[in-house]
Amino acid sequence: MQGKVKLFASLREAAGRSELDWELTEGATVAMLQSNLRERLPGVGEEIGRAWIAVNQQYASPDSQLEDGDEVALFPPVSGG
Repeated sequence: MQGKVKLFASLREAAGRSELDWELTEGATVAMLQSNLRERLPGVGEEIGRAWIAVNQQYASPDSQLEDGDEVALFPPVSGG
């Protein structure tokens, strides 16, 4: 299966790009994609695990299953006052 990942804010800055392709085996989950991205993009580290996740513009959880062609967006947590 293949798809796209879009990275926003500090994730985009740490990775040095805003979009990349993903390729995983059938039955993969968002958590598996996050693990794959940690290996491929060492600069994103722990922030990937805390990111808000959307699959095809719908919020998703780490155990959400991915389908071929899915677009996954990762948004880092935001803090402020």
